[in-house]
Amino acid sequence: MAQRTISSIARYPHNACQRELRQHSKGSPVNRDDFTFSHTLRVRWSEVDRQDVVFNVNYFLYFDIAIAEYWRAIGFAYPQGIVDKFGSDIYAVKATADFRGSATYEDLLDVCCRVQRIGRSSMVFVFGIWRGTDHLTAGELVYVNADLKTKRSTPWPEELKQAILRYERHHPDVA
Repeated sequence: MAQRTISSIARYPHNACQRELRQHSKGSPVNRDDFTFSHTLRVRWSEVDRQDVVFNVNYFLYFDIAIAEYWRAIGFAYPQGIVDKFGSDIYAVKATADFRGSATYEDLLDVCCRVQRIGRSSMVFVFGIWRGTDHLTAGELVYVNADLKTKRSTPWPEELKQAILRYERHHPDVA
């Protein structure tokens, strides 16, 4: 491998960072074909930082947008389709992202999500974000279903679990 100098990295920081990301990225690869659901969005000016790339926390916003659209797609728009209907709410307890590339202003992104696992009261969503064929981000969000009054975990409604199982091309693991 050619020796890189600080000046070569400074002239092309984006390219140098991308090479490092590809070489050191952890986590299992995400295959776009594993996702039944995808939502397209355009990167807005307010989401880009001084480095001219999407500021990292915005990818979690993109995950959240995809989940809201996912619930709508399976017939349980949030909050009325879940909170009002079942008397429970969904709380995020873990969020991770693996940044493999950067989106920029005006990019069209496909934010894909699927349910990977349904536990008694928890659910794991996995994500992939693509710009065209470029896989930019992989992520995971873990949610817990909780009773509105007690805020204690409660089992997922069977009706909701069955809707997910009908919708997903690759069935999630179910505890």
